[in-house]
Amino acid sequence: MWTVDLLFDVLTDRRASDLCFAPGAPPVVWVAGRMMPLDAPPLVPADIEAAFYPLLTASQRERLDACGDVDFSVGRPGVGRMRLNLHRQQGTLAAAIRFIPAAVPDFDGLKLPSRLRSFADLPRGLVLVTGGAGAGKSTTLAAMIQYMNCTHAYHIITLEDPIEFVFAHRRSVIEQREIGVDCPSFASALRHVVRQRPDVILVGEMRDLETISAALTAAETGHLVLASLHTASAVETVNRIVDVFPGSQQSQVRVQLADTLQGVACQTLFHDESDGTLAPAVEILVATPAIRRAIRDNETHLLHGMIEMGRAQGMQTLDAAIANLVRRGAITMDAALAKCHNREKLQQQPLATSH
Repeated sequence: MWTVDLLFDVLTDRRASDLCFAPGAPPVVWVAGRMMPLDAPPLVPADIEAAFYPLLTASQRERLDACGDVDFSVGRPGVGRMRLNLHRQQGTLAAAIRFIPAAVPDFDGLKLPSRLRSFADLPRGLVLVTGGAGAGKSTTLAAMIQYMNCTHAYHIITLEDPIEFVFAHRRSVIEQREIGVDCPSFASALRHVVRQRPDVILVGEMRDLETISAALTAAETGHLVLASLHTASAVETVNRIVDVFPGSQQSQVRVQLADTLQGVACQTLFHDESDGTLAPAVEILVATPAIRRAIRDNETHLLHGMIEMGRAQGMQTLDAAIANLVRRGAITMDAALAKCHNREKLQQQPLATSH
């Protein structure tokens, strides 16, 4: 019988980031980005229902029945939290679990570029952390919040779905609001958050026009807004924000975004061959005057070249970050080619590993 305690034990003993339950297969875990099946018999639907149905509230069961999936989290003091997604597939229940350790990670432990730390020192504006699912966006944002918590006297309000890392007050006071529990939606929470006197606002995900518009307005009114999007590059991030608005509003949104954007960090994760952990590759855009002008003038096709030329400001393309990982011996060329944007250009670079 799979219990909450057993789930936590498996995740912590194996140092796994994720655990997946699907009928007909044994449970699988992801360790440093690699999937591994557990030494257990294949699951039947009754196993999954017995493990997870008791964890749901009445309203969560109603959501699962109505929508086919539900998100929630469960904690164990001193160990961490599990973010769970229960969903229907082929008429049966399946589960995906993400482990969030109790200790909030720091920049150095995550091997993140030092330039990201400077984003957390900004007094105002919009900072975006983007990437695909499982790219470590929430963890990077948590590291930024924890850095502020330790170095600045701020009032920080996080809007999350669900709450992941739990912060203890240090120099800052941190309020964590869970969508669906403490407030109905990101957009609703953002409409009212400016009345709560925050210095920093974390938006767990900018999902729709209303949320993006409210986040831009919050950044415009003098707050530091940190947020995540599911985009694969800094250029795509800018275009996604503008394109979500009707054509008649896009010119004004470009001006608003150009004035408020401070930086974009677009990341992906690799298995680090050198130490068996995870290695991030991070594309970094810094909102220089030239980049602001390109956004304002609808010339986002110029941004990639500006990032390539912006090393002095701490900028780098995703492919440059991936190439550096190859040079360090952290990842193989095959792994690099699987996730880079320009395979031919990467293959032409001198990538002999250094030791």
